[in-house]
This record gives sequence, C-alpha cells and structure tokens, in this order.
Amino acid sequence: MGKIIRTNLDNHMANEYAYSEIVEAGDFVFLTFCVGNVGKSAEAQVHGALDQMEKRLALVGLTLESVVKVDVLMKDPWNIPAMEKVFAERFKGKYPARKTIATEFAHKGGENGLQVQIDAIAYRG
Repeated sequence: MGKIIRTNLDNHMANEYAYSEIVEAGDFVFLTFCVGNVGKSAEAQVHGALDQMEKRLALVGLTLESVVKVDVLMKDPWNIPAMEKVFAERFKGKYPARKTIATEFAHKGGENGLQVQIDAIAYRG
C-alpha cells in the first residue's frame, strides 16, 4: 500500500478539529471544507469555495480539471441554480460528478453566514 499524506493547512486548526483539509491516497486527492466569501451571496460563496479548492489543488500540482467528484453542502437548496451557473463558468463543461445536500451549518459569520461548503475528490492519474 502506498503512502497516505494528510495535510492540515493551519496547524492550530489541526489541534482544535479532527480533520485534514487535504488527504493524498494513491492517485486520489480528497479535499474537505472548501469555503470562501462567507457572509456574501451564495453565488459569491460558491466562487470563494472554488477559489479555495483551486489553491489546495495547486499545492499538490492539480487543477479544477482534476476534480472528479464533489459534495456541495448548501444552507438553502433554492440557491442550486446560482451554484450551477458558477460551475458552468469555472469547470467549462468538464463537470465532476456531484451530490448537493441541504444542511444547517454550525458556523456564524456575516449577514448570510456560511451558505456553501464543497468537498471534493480529485484524480491524479
């Protein structure tokens, strides 16, 4: 079995929370808790989450084109059309498989708070 690499981007957070933001296992890279632009519109938060995802992928030499699966957590499922608009713009037709889940977030921040979180699986092969 190959080596599994777990990356915590903020060592302080690694002590406080029990997860790794990036896990590399063989040809797969797992990304969790990609968020951004918290407190802004859902569309801006989808852009922010994908911006953060791109930065994490760059750390392991990958791009959004490498993403094969995403789980999108949304506070309000009525924002799915805004998410799809952003995905069309950012993935340019090379879409990952997707599951969208409506959820409440245990997070405060801004008038809108956290509206969108994206977890992803990327393929390195």
